[in-house]
Amino acid sequence: MTVIRVENARKVYRTTQKEPGVLGALKALARPHYVDKVAVDDLSFTLEAGEIVGYIGVNGAGKSTTIKMLTGILMPTGGRITVFGRDPHKDRIANAREIGVVFGQRTQLWWDLALIESLNTLAKIYQIPPTRYRQLLDEFAETLELKELLPMQIRSMSLGQKMRAELAATLLHDPKVVYLDEPTIGLDLIVKERIRAFIKKQAQQTGTTVILTTHDLGDIEELCQRVMIIDAGRLIYDGPIQTIKERFGKFRGITFETAGDIGSYQLPVGVQTESEADHKLVLRFDRTLTTASQVAAAIMNQIEVVDFSLTEPDLSSIVKQIYQGALKDAAHPEPQRAGAL
Repeated sequence: MTVIRVENARKVYRTTQKEPGVLGALKALARPHYVDKVAVDDLSFTLEAGEIVGYIGVNGAGKSTTIKMLTGILMPTGGRITVFGRDPHKDRIANAREIGVVFGQRTQLWWDLALIESLNTLAKIYQIPPTRYRQLLDEFAETLELKELLPMQIRSMSLGQKMRAELAATLLHDPKVVYLDEPTIGLDLIVKERIRAFIKKQAQQTGTTVILTTHDLGDIEELCQRVMIIDAGRLIYDGPIQTIKERFGKFRGITFETAGDIGSYQLPVGVQTESEADHKLVLRFDRTLTTASQVAAAIMNQIEVVDFSLTEPDLSSIVKQIYQGALKDAAHPEPQRAGAL
């Protein structure tokens, strides 16, 4: 079942540009000069029920603008967006009942109220049956470790505590679609792992569709099978993470621990030295030109090796390659699909 459909969506922000000083302000009032900034440009994709999709891009790429259009906060300048067949901007009330949103740097909770009071208020707003509300409250208190946080004011919570409270508030009304915009920003590793596990569990148990925008690529690798990459408002890739890794993750690392001094050696074709220290040699090789076993055999024929280990490329380094031009091609403006790779 298609939950979200975006067809040639476009969002243009119009701002007034003025010259400095009082005279510039007067000129802007009498004859304003407008400048258009394209935030989202000809964006198209669909999401099915139960998908967890990573939506990534550099700052200013258009991620948050896309989320705001999907939630109905912004109206697209052009194109068409539907969520469960509705226009999210025109049918904002109906849309709001079906979705949950977490903005990592904003809160939907009342700053001066205890968490339990905020949750009670949200339960009344969404008209959640008392039995179901108590069930969800008990579940979230256990899985998100909220029991001690319920009587606390939001203002007195740490960043990690606030984010756990935000997730509970977002999922309280059983939304069918959840938008997570930087949900783990600024959190320590333990809290991140707890939140990732909770998101994955909720999606699996309830069949919720999740769009995750983040700069933390660990979130994407842990939670998502599919990733969409946006650049300058345009979708440049939409497909499985594994396909990106297979195409752009061709460089692997191999580290050798040696019995003695490394000395001189010759490298096979497609192999480069990354670093060399006492009893440790780190190489980088192109797996399309050679294999790990060939590299290992070549080095061990020249140096006495005690142990060696292989390092796979991570998503962070791959995305950096993509933004440096590995995937962008002016002659092919359409987003790359898995089948095209």
